[in-house]
Amino acid sequence: MVVRGLEEFNRGEYFEAHESLEAAWKADNSSGRELYQAVLQVAVAYHQILRNNYNGAAKMFLRLRQWIDPLPDYCRGIHVARLRAEAQAAHQALLTLGPERIAEFDRSLLRPVIYD
Repeated sequence: MVVRGLEEFNRGEYFEAHESLEAAWKADNSSGRELYQAVLQVAVAYHQILRNNYNGAAKMFLRLRQWIDPLPDYCRGIHVARLRAEAQAAHQALLTLGPERIAEFDRSLLRPVIYD
């Protein structure tokens, strides 16, 4: 489910990625499962941006911090430092635009997850 979720994420299928990664998160009882929660939070934030839902995206980015900030820079083959930085850049762009201008969001900021 994890690879499937990452592939969906990287194709811009953020809702589907959320579903796959949530299933992986629920099935994994190990200490590294927070990684999946972090990636799925990014997916939901990106999905909300594509729906022009400023409040939903802003809320997801704020929730993301509790999951992504404690993670190491590289975890389970995922380049977390890059994901963290790119999600922060997207969040900052969202805040700069505000709810009135979310339709102008630069979608090139919705970067893929880099993993090995």
